[in-house]
Parts: sequence; C-alpha cells; structure tokens
Amino acid sequence: MPSTRPVAIVTGSSSGVGAACVQQLAARGWNPVVNFSRSDAAAREVAKQCEAAGAEVLVVKADVAEDADCRRLVKEVMDRFGRVDALVNNAGTTKFVNHADLDGLDKADFLHIYSVNTVGAFQMARAAEPHLRAAGRAAIVNVASIAGIKGIGSSIAYAASKGAMITMTKSLARVLGPQIRVNAVCPGFIQGEWLRQGMGAETYDRSKAFLEKSTPLQATATADTVAETIISLIENASLVTGETLLLDGGHHLM
Repeated sequence: MPSTRPVAIVTGSSSGVGAACVQQLAARGWNPVVNFSRSDAAAREVAKQCEAAGAEVLVVKADVAEDADCRRLVKEVMDRFGRVDALVNNAGTTKFVNHADLDGLDKADFLHIYSVNTVGAFQMARAAEPHLRAAGRAAIVNVASIAGIKGIGSSIAYAASKGAMITMTKSLARVLGPQIRVNAVCPGFIQGEWLRQGMGAETYDRSKAFLEKSTPLQATATADTVAETIISLIENASLVTGETLLLDGGHHLM
C-alpha cells in the first residue's frame, strides 16, 4: 500500500540545508528520504530526529553523480513508500579556489563539480519523473546559489555549475508541467561549518559581519531559513514554476 503521508526525496540530507529540509518536512507530516554519499552516522542521526517527529524515514546511500545510483534510490523509495511527491536536489560539491587563480582548476575539477551539482540534479529528476507525474501536484526544488547569478562564490567551476542548474530549472519546468512544478532557490552566504571550513574561520567571520552590516536586510541565511523557503515552494506555490528565488538578504542588489 502506498504511504498515506506525502513522500519527499532530499538529496545530500545528512547535514546542512538538506538535513533542515527533512526535519521540517517530517514535522509537517511528510515521510522524508534521507540521502547521503559519505556520512552514514550523520544520516542515521538526522533520520532519528525525523522519526521523533512522527515520520517514517528511509535512509539511502547514493551518489547522485552516478545515474545507476539515482535510479536505485528512486526504486528503493517506491518499494518502501509507493509514491514520490517532491524532490529536493540539494546534493552539491565544490572546490574552494580564488577566482583569479585560473590554474587552480582543471578539467577534472569542472567535470566532478558539474557531475554532482548539475548532472546529478538532472538524473534525479529523470529517475523520479514518472512517479512525480503520478502524484499529480508534485514539485521539484533545485538548490542553486547566488553564485550562479553573480558569478561569485567558492570557485568559477562552482558558479558555472549553479548557473547551469538555474537554466536547467527553466527547461525542466517547461517539459514537466502540468503535473510537476520545478523551481530553484539561490541562497547567498549560509551560516554553518561547511562554509566556515571552506573559507577559513577568519574570512568566514569577516564576510558574515560585512553582509550583516551592508545588505538591505542586514541578515544572512541559515540552513533552517533556506529549508523554510524550499518547503514553501513545495507546499504553497501552486502557480509558480520555472522561477529562481534569491535568498540572500538583498546581497544581489548591492
């Protein structure tokens, strides 16, 4: 029997924005799928927190860069729950390289970053598409970045991959309607250890302080605030598709 609760797959959900998404979805009556590629222990801990909110949770190890893994992930979800109502393409990777250091990136870096950030999102959408269509009023949310709008961020390769993800969002929105809405969110600076480790503590603290002083809203995102917007696009935005929503406190206006 299919699950009586709606089911959401959130890729890369053992930490950060993905973990916040599955936890909030669980609290709102969804059965979330926790996906990870490396940290089994972290994924299991997130799953426990979702179960404490009353959800039935499936934990699946899968690398979205591998099409076979994407198809297997979706099959495991269907075998367990019999439905998929939402897909959040959150899994992502980068390499922190100063944009002026053109020799700091090579072909392998670009291909790896694209394979996860852009191709992985496409492969997940393709694997889930028939089941999302069957759900009727389904949604895909792609987690892009302000980097894909402004050409900033951890590296040129990362910014380019997120720009491609934004374009892909529009393409998918055209072909997956009317049953599936497809939108993207573009967070700016997100507070958390991932960015602190990548930037280094001193640069992280300096950047955070500057943005919280100079942007129109004088605020930076957290995993929870990004997750809130993702869930709003899934549950509430019934006439919104093909859109890209910036979550940066107005940084893009500067």
